[in-house]
Amino acid sequence: MSGKTKISHAAILVANLIYGANFSIVKIAMPEYIKPAGFITLRVAFAAVLFWILEKVSRTSMKIEKQDYFKLFLLGLFGVAINQLLFFEGLSRTSNINAALIMTSNPVLVILMAGLLVGERITSVRVGGILLGIAGASCLILMSGTKRGNASMQGDAMIFVNALSYAIYLVQVKPLMRKYNAWVVIRWTFFFGFILVLPFGWKQVQAINWTSFTNAVWFSFIFVLFCTTFLAYLLNAYGLQYLSPSVVSFYIYLQPVFATVISLFISHEQLSVWQGVACLLIFTGVYLVSKPAVVRING
Repeated sequence: MSGKTKISHAAILVANLIYGANFSIVKIAMPEYIKPAGFITLRVAFAAVLFWILEKVSRTSMKIEKQDYFKLFLLGLFGVAINQLLFFEGLSRTSNINAALIMTSNPVLVILMAGLLVGERITSVRVGGILLGIAGASCLILMSGTKRGNASMQGDAMIFVNALSYAIYLVQVKPLMRKYNAWVVIRWTFFFGFILVLPFGWKQVQAINWTSFTNAVWFSFIFVLFCTTFLAYLLNAYGLQYLSPSVVSFYIYLQPVFATVISLFISHEQLSVWQGVACLLIFTGVYLVSKPAVVRING
């Protein structure tokens, strides 16, 4: 494994650590202080500005070919607008357990989309790794999750479409990452994403009562804007330059692990045997899916 590949795995690992923490942190501010669509609009606007600044500072600006603007628009649609809006809205309409279980379908959807859209090869080793990941994540969530809110078909459907949308994004972004600098691609992705989410969230942004924010709410707000949106997408963009979409998507199985560890640290609970088994299954699955011999993406 090359040095860049190792760094890419580390980047994706940290991104999913952020996502794991986000499940708990975002609910400090949402929906009581900031409604879902309004939060998404602020996230996307903030990230779009930061990625534009990053592109200018790093002097990585590149001329975009005309036929690629529509592809970048699709990245904004699937990777930002549909993905983020439906996840936040779906999470507010269903239980955390249902949402987390449905999200573990993302790697399977990525493999299916990669096979349909770009001809990625599916192997028995990868299938085995996916099954181990599903088993581990399901075990962990079912044994340690707490039910908050009521599950609904509408909320579950939103989470599933969100997972499908993110799978399409991961598959479609790879060829453009090879053609252009990662910061250029992600900047245009958020530019189009902001245009698409603005009509849905502007009224909710205007309704925010900023003076009612406590210190905890401000922490939640800043964490979601900077870490969950800008930093996590930045790390994912770097990782996608050297890893396949399937490998990147498989790291989603680590999110419930990180969420559990953070919860254990805060509440000083004891780790159960079942949680340890689940973590072992997940990490074994990550190893099997990330083996370089099983991945091939047509550029």
